[in-house]
Amino acid sequence: MSLESIGRLMQHARHHDYAVGYFESWSFESVQGVIDAAEATRSPVIIGFNGEWLAGRPGASIQELRLYAALGRAAAMEADVPVGFIFNECPNDEWVEHAIDAGFNLVMPADPDAPLEDYTRRVKRLATLAHNRQVAVEADFEADELDAAAYAEGAAKFVTETGVDLLAVSVGNEEIKLEGRAPLDLTRLEAIGRRIDVPLVLHGGTGIADDSIRAAIHLGVRKINYGTYMKQKYLGVIRDVLATDEPNPHALLGDGSHTDLMVVGRRVVKDAVLERIELLGCCGKV
Repeated sequence: MSLESIGRLMQHARHHDYAVGYFESWSFESVQGVIDAAEATRSPVIIGFNGEWLAGRPGASIQELRLYAALGRAAAMEADVPVGFIFNECPNDEWVEHAIDAGFNLVMPADPDAPLEDYTRRVKRLATLAHNRQVAVEADFEADELDAAAYAEGAAKFVTETGVDLLAVSVGNEEIKLEGRAPLDLTRLEAIGRRIDVPLVLHGGTGIADDSIRAAIHLGVRKINYGTYMKQKYLGVIRDVLATDEPNPHALLGDGSHTDLMVVGRRVVKDAVLERIELLGCCGKV
Protein backbone atom coordinates (compact mmCIF):
# COMPACT_ATOMS: atom_id res chain seq x y z
CA MET A 1 0.00 0.00 0.00
CA SER A 2 2.94 2.30 0.87
CA LEU A 3 2.89 5.96 1.85
CA GLU A 4 -0.63 7.34 1.53
CA SER A 5 -1.65 10.97 1.27
CA ILE A 6 -3.22 12.42 4.40
CA GLY A 7 -6.13 13.71 2.36
CA ARG A 8 -7.03 10.24 1.14
CA LEU A 9 -6.58 8.75 4.61
CA MET A 10 -8.92 11.33 6.12
CA GLN A 11 -11.45 11.08 3.30
CA HIS A 12 -11.71 7.30 3.71
CA ALA A 13 -11.98 7.63 7.49
CA ARG A 14 -14.78 10.16 7.14
CA HIS A 15 -16.66 8.09 4.58
CA HIS A 16 -16.49 4.97 6.78
CA ASP A 17 -16.81 6.81 10.12
CA TYR A 18 -13.60 5.78 11.88
CA ALA A 19 -10.42 7.43 13.17
CA VAL A 20 -6.84 6.79 12.11
CA GLY A 21 -4.42 6.23 14.96
CA TYR A 22 -1.17 8.13 15.18
CA PHE A 23 1.12 6.02 17.36
CA GLU A 24 4.23 8.08 17.97
CA SER A 25 7.63 6.45 17.52
CA TRP A 26 11.10 7.26 18.78
CA SER A 27 13.27 4.56 17.17
CA PHE A 28 13.49 2.05 14.33
CA GLU A 29 11.95 -0.81 16.29
CA SER A 30 9.08 1.34 17.52
CA VAL A 31 8.23 2.28 13.92
CA GLN A 32 8.33 -1.40 13.02
CA GLY A 33 6.09 -2.33 15.93
CA VAL A 34 3.43 0.21 14.93
CA ILE A 35 3.37 -1.03 11.35
CA ASP A 36 3.34 -4.67 12.52
CA ALA A 37 0.14 -3.97 14.46
CA ALA A 38 -1.45 -2.07 11.56
CA GLU A 39 -0.68 -4.90 9.17
CA ALA A 40 -1.98 -7.52 11.60
CA THR A 41 -5.32 -5.70 11.86
CA ARG A 42 -5.45 -4.47 8.25
CA SER A 43 -5.67 -0.88 9.46
CA PRO A 44 -4.53 2.41 7.97
CA VAL A 45 -2.16 4.13 10.36
CA ILE A 46 -0.01 7.21 10.84
CA ILE A 47 3.58 6.89 11.98
CA GLY A 48 5.95 9.68 12.89
CA PHE A 49 8.22 11.44 15.34
CA ASN A 50 7.84 14.30 17.78
CA GLY A 51 9.22 17.50 16.31
CA GLU A 52 9.89 19.22 19.62
CA TRP A 53 12.04 16.24 20.67
CA LEU A 54 13.94 16.08 17.38
CA ALA A 55 14.55 19.82 17.21
CA GLY A 56 15.18 20.47 20.90
CA ARG A 57 17.77 17.83 21.81
CA PRO A 58 21.35 18.87 22.54
CA GLY A 59 23.27 18.68 19.30
CA ALA A 60 20.13 18.36 17.18
CA SER A 61 20.82 18.80 13.48
CA ILE A 62 18.91 19.00 10.24
CA GLN A 63 21.02 16.09 9.01
CA GLU A 64 19.51 13.91 11.73
CA LEU A 65 16.04 15.11 10.79
CA ARG A 66 16.66 13.88 7.26
CA LEU A 67 17.77 10.50 8.60
CA TYR A 68 14.60 10.12 10.67
CA ALA A 69 12.55 11.21 7.67
CA ALA A 70 14.26 8.65 5.44
CA LEU A 71 13.72 5.92 8.04
CA GLY A 72 10.00 6.61 8.43
CA ARG A 73 9.38 7.11 4.74
CA ALA A 74 11.13 3.85 3.86
CA ALA A 75 9.10 1.97 6.49
CA ALA A 76 5.88 3.46 5.12
CA MET A 77 6.78 2.60 1.53
CA GLU A 78 7.38 -1.04 2.47
CA ALA A 79 4.20 -1.40 4.53
CA ASP A 80 1.29 -3.55 3.41
CA VAL A 81 -1.29 -1.02 4.63
CA PRO A 82 -1.79 2.71 3.92
CA VAL A 83 0.57 4.76 6.09
CA GLY A 84 0.77 8.50 6.73
CA PHE A 85 3.93 10.07 8.11
CA ILE A 86 3.92 13.08 10.47
CA PHE A 87 6.47 15.49 11.89
CA ASN A 88 4.48 16.18 15.02
CA GLU A 89 4.21 19.20 17.34
CA CYS A 90 7.23 21.35 16.56
CA PRO A 91 7.51 24.97 17.76
CA ASN A 92 10.52 25.65 15.53
CA ASP A 93 9.28 26.90 12.14
CA GLU A 94 12.64 26.33 10.46
CA TRP A 95 12.51 22.66 11.38
CA VAL A 96 8.95 22.40 10.11
CA GLU A 97 10.12 23.83 6.79
CA HIS A 98 12.91 21.26 6.59
CA ALA A 99 10.46 18.48 7.49
CA ILE A 100 8.26 19.54 4.57
CA ASP A 101 11.23 19.03 2.25
CA ALA A 102 12.57 15.90 3.98
CA GLY A 103 9.74 13.51 3.15
CA PHE A 104 7.06 13.80 5.83
CA ASN A 105 3.60 14.14 4.29
CA LEU A 106 2.04 15.77 7.37
CA VAL A 107 3.58 18.43 9.58
CA MET A 108 2.30 20.08 12.73
CA PRO A 109 3.61 23.46 13.82
CA ALA A 110 2.70 23.79 17.51
CA ASP A 111 3.61 26.59 19.87
CA PRO A 112 1.24 26.82 22.85
CA ASP A 113 3.17 29.77 24.31
CA ALA A 114 2.74 31.92 21.21
CA PRO A 115 -0.02 34.57 21.01
CA LEU A 116 -2.87 33.41 18.78
CA GLU A 117 -2.31 36.17 16.22
CA ASP A 118 1.36 35.23 15.86
CA TYR A 119 0.62 31.50 15.69
CA THR A 120 -2.08 32.05 13.07
CA ARG A 121 0.29 34.05 10.88
CA ARG A 122 3.03 31.43 11.14
CA VAL A 123 0.74 28.49 10.47
CA LYS A 124 -0.73 30.23 7.42
CA ARG A 125 2.76 30.74 5.98
CA LEU A 126 3.81 27.17 6.66
CA ALA A 127 0.57 25.81 5.21
CA THR A 128 1.25 27.65 1.95
CA LEU A 129 4.76 26.18 1.78
CA ALA A 130 3.53 22.69 2.66
CA HIS A 131 0.66 22.65 0.18
CA ASN A 132 3.06 23.60 -2.60
CA ARG A 133 4.86 20.33 -1.83
CA GLN A 134 1.66 18.25 -1.44
CA VAL A 135 2.24 18.05 2.32
CA ALA A 136 -0.73 18.38 4.69
CA VAL A 137 -0.74 20.57 7.79
CA GLU A 138 -2.24 19.99 11.21
CA ALA A 139 -2.49 22.74 13.81
CA ASP A 140 -4.11 23.12 17.20
CA PHE A 141 -6.49 25.68 18.58
CA GLU A 142 -6.06 26.19 22.31
CA ALA A 143 -8.57 28.46 24.02
CA ASP A 144 -9.82 26.54 27.03
CA GLU A 145 -11.16 29.72 28.63
CA LEU A 146 -13.85 30.08 25.92
CA ASP A 147 -17.27 28.49 26.19
CA ALA A 148 -18.32 25.92 23.58
CA ALA A 149 -19.91 28.36 21.13
CA ALA A 150 -17.08 30.90 21.30
CA TYR A 151 -14.44 28.18 21.00
CA ALA A 152 -16.15 26.74 17.92
CA GLU A 153 -16.38 30.18 16.33
CA GLY A 154 -12.74 30.92 17.05
CA ALA A 155 -11.61 27.55 15.74
CA ALA A 156 -13.61 27.99 12.54
CA LYS A 157 -12.02 31.40 11.98
CA PHE A 158 -8.55 29.93 12.59
CA VAL A 159 -9.12 27.17 10.01
CA THR A 160 -10.35 29.67 7.44
CA GLU A 161 -7.43 32.04 7.98
CA THR A 162 -4.70 29.40 7.98
CA GLY A 163 -5.96 26.84 5.46
CA VAL A 164 -4.93 23.89 7.65
CA ASP A 165 -6.01 20.38 6.68
CA LEU A 166 -6.60 19.01 10.20
CA LEU A 167 -7.36 20.71 13.50
CA ALA A 168 -6.41 19.41 16.94
CA VAL A 169 -9.02 20.52 19.45
CA SER A 170 -9.16 20.93 23.21
CA VAL A 171 -12.25 19.22 24.65
CA GLY A 172 -11.03 17.84 27.96
CA ASN A 173 -8.24 15.71 26.53
CA GLU A 174 -4.93 15.91 28.38
CA GLU A 175 -1.51 15.27 26.88
CA ILE A 176 0.96 13.15 28.85
CA LYS A 177 -1.67 11.86 31.27
CA LEU A 178 0.27 9.34 33.35
CA GLU A 179 -2.61 7.75 35.27
CA GLY A 180 -6.26 7.08 34.60
CA ARG A 181 -8.61 7.91 31.75
CA ALA A 182 -11.19 10.68 31.70
CA PRO A 183 -14.27 11.58 29.61
CA LEU A 184 -14.34 14.32 27.01
CA ASP A 185 -16.60 17.37 26.86
CA LEU A 186 -18.74 16.00 24.05
CA THR A 187 -21.05 19.02 24.01
CA ARG A 188 -18.06 21.21 23.23
CA LEU A 189 -16.85 18.75 20.59
CA GLU A 190 -20.27 18.63 18.94
CA ALA A 191 -20.36 22.43 18.75
CA ILE A 192 -16.93 22.44 17.08
CA GLY A 193 -17.95 19.75 14.61
CA ARG A 194 -20.97 21.77 13.50
CA ARG A 195 -18.76 24.75 12.61
CA ILE A 196 -15.68 23.08 11.14
CA ASP A 197 -15.48 20.91 8.05
CA VAL A 198 -11.85 19.75 8.32
CA PRO A 199 -11.07 16.49 10.15
CA LEU A 200 -10.68 16.93 13.90
CA VAL A 201 -7.80 15.52 15.92
CA LEU A 202 -7.52 14.48 19.55
CA HIS A 203 -4.12 14.56 21.20
CA GLY A 204 -3.62 12.70 24.45
CA GLY A 205 -5.45 9.54 23.41
CA THR A 206 -3.77 7.64 26.25
CA GLY A 207 -5.94 9.36 28.85
CA ILE A 208 -9.32 9.40 27.07
CA ALA A 209 -12.10 7.05 28.19
CA ASP A 210 -13.21 4.44 25.64
CA ASP A 211 -16.82 5.63 25.49
CA SER A 212 -15.67 9.17 24.79
CA ILE A 213 -13.44 8.02 21.94
CA ARG A 214 -16.31 6.12 20.32
CA ALA A 215 -18.57 9.15 20.63
CA ALA A 216 -15.87 11.54 19.40
CA ILE A 217 -15.43 9.57 16.19
CA HIS A 218 -19.12 9.98 15.39
CA LEU A 219 -18.70 13.72 16.02
CA GLY A 220 -15.99 14.17 13.40
CA VAL A 221 -12.71 13.12 15.02
CA ARG A 222 -10.63 11.37 12.35
CA LYS A 223 -7.19 11.18 13.96
CA ILE A 224 -6.28 10.25 17.53
CA ASN A 225 -2.75 10.50 18.92
CA TYR A 226 -1.14 8.00 21.26
CA GLY A 227 2.29 8.05 22.85
CA THR A 228 2.45 8.05 26.66
CA TYR A 229 1.01 4.62 27.37
CA MET A 230 3.17 3.08 24.63
CA LYS A 231 6.36 4.37 26.24
CA GLN A 232 5.14 3.29 29.67
CA LYS A 233 4.64 -0.26 28.45
CA TYR A 234 7.88 -0.25 26.48
CA LEU A 235 9.95 0.88 29.45
CA GLY A 236 8.25 -1.57 31.80
CA VAL A 237 9.14 -4.54 29.62
CA ILE A 238 12.65 -3.32 28.80
CA ARG A 239 13.42 -2.84 32.50
CA ASP A 240 12.34 -6.42 33.16
CA VAL A 241 14.55 -7.71 30.35
CA LEU A 242 17.54 -5.79 31.69
CA ALA A 243 17.09 -7.24 35.19
CA THR A 244 19.47 -10.08 34.39
CA ASP A 245 23.02 -11.15 35.10
CA GLU A 246 23.53 -12.24 31.47
CA PRO A 247 27.24 -11.48 30.76
CA ASN A 248 26.99 -11.78 26.97
CA PRO A 249 25.96 -8.38 25.51
CA HIS A 250 24.92 -10.02 22.24
CA ALA A 251 22.16 -11.91 24.02
CA LEU A 252 20.59 -8.59 24.95
CA LEU A 253 21.43 -6.52 21.92
CA GLY A 254 21.87 -7.57 18.34
CA ASP A 255 21.48 -11.35 18.13
CA GLY A 256 17.80 -11.35 17.15
CA SER A 257 16.79 -13.72 19.95
CA HIS A 258 13.75 -13.40 22.22
CA THR A 259 15.92 -11.54 24.76
CA ASP A 260 17.31 -9.03 22.24
CA LEU A 261 16.11 -5.57 23.33
CA MET A 262 15.39 -4.59 19.72
CA VAL A 263 13.19 -7.64 19.24
CA VAL A 264 11.48 -7.18 22.59
CA GLY A 265 10.91 -3.48 21.92
CA ARG A 266 9.33 -4.11 18.54
CA ARG A 267 7.02 -6.74 20.01
CA VAL A 268 5.90 -4.65 22.98
CA VAL A 269 5.11 -1.65 20.74
CA LYS A 270 3.04 -3.90 18.48
CA ASP A 271 1.16 -5.26 21.50
CA ALA A 272 0.58 -1.74 22.83
CA VAL A 273 -0.90 -0.58 19.53
CA LEU A 274 -3.10 -3.66 19.38
CA GLU A 275 -4.56 -2.69 22.77
CA ARG A 276 -6.07 0.52 21.41
CA ILE A 277 -6.37 0.33 17.63
CA GLU A 278 -9.60 -1.67 17.52
CA LEU A 279 -11.35 1.07 19.50
CA LEU A 280 -10.79 3.48 16.60
CA GLY A 281 -12.98 1.48 14.21
CA CYS A 282 -10.21 1.31 11.61
CA CYS A 283 -9.45 -2.41 11.76
CA GLY A 284 -10.22 -4.24 8.54
CA LYS A 285 -10.62 -0.98 6.62
CA VAL A 286 -7.79 -1.76 4.18
